[in-house]
Amino acid sequence: MKCDLTKSYHSHDTCYPLDTSAQEEDWSLSQIFGHALKGSCPLANDGIDPVCINVPHARQVYSSDGTKEHKDKSGFRRCFKLATDSDFELILPQQEISEKAPLKQPLLYAERSFIGYGQERGGVQAILTNPSLTEAVDFVYMESLPWFMKLYLHTLKAKLSNGKGHSEAKGKANEVIQEMYYRPALDRKRGTQLEIRILIPANSTVILTYDFEKAILRYTEYPPDANRGFDIAPAVITIGSDVSIRTTTLLLPLPTPDFSMPYNVIILTSTVLAMGFGSVLNLLVRRFMAADEAEMWDVRAIRLKVAAILAGVIRKFRKKNQKQE
Repeated sequence: MKCDLTKSYHSHDTCYPLDTSAQEEDWSLSQIFGHALKGSCPLANDGIDPVCINVPHARQVYSSDGTKEHKDKSGFRRCFKLATDSDFELILPQQEISEKAPLKQPLLYAERSFIGYGQERGGVQAILTNPSLTEAVDFVYMESLPWFMKLYLHTLKAKLSNGKGHSEAKGKANEVIQEMYYRPALDRKRGTQLEIRILIPANSTVILTYDFEKAILRYTEYPPDANRGFDIAPAVITIGSDVSIRTTTLLLPLPTPDFSMPYNVIILTSTVLAMGFGSVLNLLVRRFMAADEAEMWDVRAIRLKVAAILAGVIRKFRKKNQKQE
């Protein structure tokens, strides 16, 4: 997000966003992929431009030296023929431009979210919409779930509705699922894999729902930020052989134990052991005597200490006298 720095209230935690709808953002291949392209592919056929972008011809585009640029007659597409012995970099600076490249209608809209509540069970809902008014769309919907997210396959349901929001009959809703592959999870070994081939009629929406159970992990299996939750990989939708769509990732909260209990147990146990060991050690080592005898022992101890100190002082004086003589 780009902030308006001229605002008086702008700070590190307060941002007034700038309107960049009329501006094309700057980007490059190195910013997106982390490095430039390592030249053209040696297996590519001659005469085929390997890199193409869909931008208006008025858009400024800078490419590496030795690259041949070819602009399409449509006015919204340009391709680049790469050199075989040099890196290829593509840079598009920030630019204000009113002309926009036309976008094709997407083949499918997909959104996925958690439903339900509680720490024991939950559910997943996937809303799949076919925006075409004339053609049906056939695709494969794949879920790859971790082992601690135990799927109940018998709860899988498909609800079909047309573009006007009316639900179809149950029989037609069941017809949208053409094929299905399910591989159950094994605890701490592998996750669940679910693949469904779906056929959505034109201008219709399918809502897939299923329930799952949350497993309780061992306390050593939780990450340091256990209360944040666990990332669930996105669902992968494959349309034909060349189009793939990925939904957003999900954040799954699992029931977490009281991580302070081990420390409480250690402290309590150590305290009890210290008290017991200390008492036994005092009984074994400490010497018991009467009060008057203790006073006599104290006087004798003081006399012995004083005598030892005096003897040490006398020895030092004697050594000094001997050295002087």
